[in-house]
Amino acid sequence: MYKELIEEKREQFNNAIEHFKREMMRIRTGRATPMLVEDIKVESYGAMMPLKQIANISVPEPRQLLIAPWDNSMLPAIEKAIKAANIGVQPNNDGATIRITLPALTEEQRKELVKVLGRRAEDARVAVRNVREDIWKAIQEAEKVGDISEDEKFSAKDALQEVVDEYNAKIESLRKEKEEEIMTV
Repeated sequence: MYKELIEEKREQFNNAIEHFKREMMRIRTGRATPMLVEDIKVESYGAMMPLKQIANISVPEPRQLLIAPWDNSMLPAIEKAIKAANIGVQPNNDGATIRITLPALTEEQRKELVKVLGRRAEDARVAVRNVREDIWKAIQEAEKVGDISEDEKFSAKDALQEVVDEYNAKIESLRKEKEEEIMTV
């Protein structure tokens, strides 16, 4: 019975990992990635829209982003939004596109990014713990109602902890990999 509970919630565990991966992609490593700017909100015809919905974002060089709006009249709004996002870059408007050159990271900036990465990893572990708590409450409730015995409850607790350890190991592995990427000059 408890195995079904764990399997039902496995998708939530996977969602925590996927969210962590998306958050990691937003952390700058010295290399350009469209994820740095694609979710910046830009005022477009009276509505706030993500940059990825109003422009093509490409990486022509390892440390450069090229933003080509579908409507050139959007260039000033895009430039303003990037400046307001305060991501530590200066957009260059050439009249048709916006180029963003990422400066090389200093050692101090790299260490700060590793701290940010650690906070994001901890958020992912908290999400995993929250799912674990939901499952554990359901298991305790099943024992109270008599659906499972006390021995099964403790077996379920061990099985649940194995799954949590598996996901925490994935988070740690991803974190270490990204930390290496950040610290590589």
